[in-house]
Amino acid sequence: MSNINDTYFDGYYKEIWRTFIPDELTVKEVDFMIPFFNLQPGDKVLDLMCGYGRHALALAQKGIAVTAVDNLPVYVNEIKAKAVAAGLPVHAELCAVLDYSATEKFNLVICMGNSLNFFNATDTAKLLANIAGMLKEGGAVLINSWSIAEIAFKNFREKGWSTIAGIKFLTDSKILFSPTRMETESTMIAPDGNTEVKLAIDYIFSLNEMESMLNKAGLRLNEVYSIPGRKKFSVGEPRAYIIAEKM
Repeated sequence: MSNINDTYFDGYYKEIWRTFIPDELTVKEVDFMIPFFNLQPGDKVLDLMCGYGRHALALAQKGIAVTAVDNLPVYVNEIKAKAVAAGLPVHAELCAVLDYSATEKFNLVICMGNSLNFFNATDTAKLLANIAGMLKEGGAVLINSWSIAEIAFKNFREKGWSTIAGIKFLTDSKILFSPTRMETESTMIAPDGNTEVKLAIDYIFSLNEMESMLNKAGLRLNEVYSIPGRKKFSVGEPRAYIIAEKM
């Protein structure tokens, strides 16, 4: 098995995310955050598992001071370069999120793009406790997920395939228990025949389990939306936006 070269493969991942999460969705999510959480210029937002910084950079364009944290150098380096070029108030930090701590307090912490579901119950509880400790009094956390039980079980697809940016993308998924999780093996095939196989694990919690973990961390569940600020979540919808406040 050979690997697609880093430049080609990295660009492919961007195309996947733009297909699955179009720029218009990011705009709607940020446009929701500003009024719902009453964010003002100079307020502080922590973007954990920030990826390429789609939210961090968009919030910074509104004058919000953003700390963006991820464990992949390619993400952090791109955010730094874009923030410097545009003169945006973004501090990008390379760090494993479970190890991250900050002395400053934040008005809002966001975990978007299903990123919280990368962690098992023990690590999720630790992460939520860390988040609560970094929030100002009255601060909030916004969690975006498409792997909670109310979504995952109804929308589960064992196999799938697509072609994006000239690369074939094949997925083989299964739901396992103890702990409850979805394991997806993705095979990527480039036009020149090079392939790479990756395994992704998304841990599955029900909203009831999520609420219990939030409460134990010192956070109170406020609301769950399927469309930010417009439609409350119901079973089987493709995305959930979970909002909790510091107790």
